[in-house]
Amino acid sequence: MITMKKTKHLVIGLGEIGGPILQLLSKHVLTVGYDINQKLMNKKKFDNLKSLDIEFIHVCIPFTNKFNSTIKKFFDEFNPQGIVIHSTIAPNTIKNLQQTIPIPIIYSATRGVHKRMLNDLKRYTKFYAIEPKAPREKWATTKFSSLMKKCGVKTKKLSTPLTLELAKIVVDTSYYGWLINYAQLSNLIAIQNKINYDEMWSFADEIHKILGNRPKMFPGFIGGHCVIPNLELISDKTLNLIKEINLDYAKILSKRRKKGKKY
Repeated sequence: MITMKKTKHLVIGLGEIGGPILQLLSKHVLTVGYDINQKLMNKKKFDNLKSLDIEFIHVCIPFTNKFNSTIKKFFDEFNPQGIVIHSTIAPNTIKNLQQTIPIPIIYSATRGVHKRMLNDLKRYTKFYAIEPKAPREKWATTKFSSLMKKCGVKTKKLSTPLTLELAKIVVDTSYYGWLINYAQLSNLIAIQNKINYDEMWSFADEIHKILGNRPKMFPGFIGGHCVIPNLELISDKTLNLIKEINLDYAKILSKRRKKGKKY
């Protein structure tokens, strides 16, 4: 009688993305978490399961210039059957990684608001992609889509990782930044003309309700670590205007606060 080896999933990086991913997977498959901050992980559980085979490493760490070399270290240390990257990454990262690592690497960009990420993981379709000539491509895509289905998450496969890498930056975070920029600019016009921002924007309420193409955003400063930091991943001069407008707007807001005025 052949005894099947038990396998587990390993989530690396237990922050605002990795923590919810660990919670999601743990309800359905054997999963452990790993983080350089050991206070975030269950060290005892991690040590007890070290001997088990790893099906997928789920990477949820921030992108840096050492990202690729770090992934290679994970591969060498944990010897997984496949790697899934949930982090926001620079274009062509998966292509470059796949050329140096002999196992399938899936990119699955994460969508959602950090404070409700676990719910948003189930709310939104989990897009994913893999290089067309990746080793064991069919096995990896079948396993990943089945895993997500088991977790109650819908999936959609895109043609190439580059498409999804750009989609996350251009269509998601940067587009959101542009919308806020327009709110900032329109608020400055309202301020200059001493009119009420909300009253001015009420003109678009019915149009947006019917056509859905006049979104009104709150004209605040773009902070956090998604919209502005993600611009650095693509280095596009036009998109970088988002950052420049945001900084100029911050200066104006600062001056108004000193005078005791609001947005």
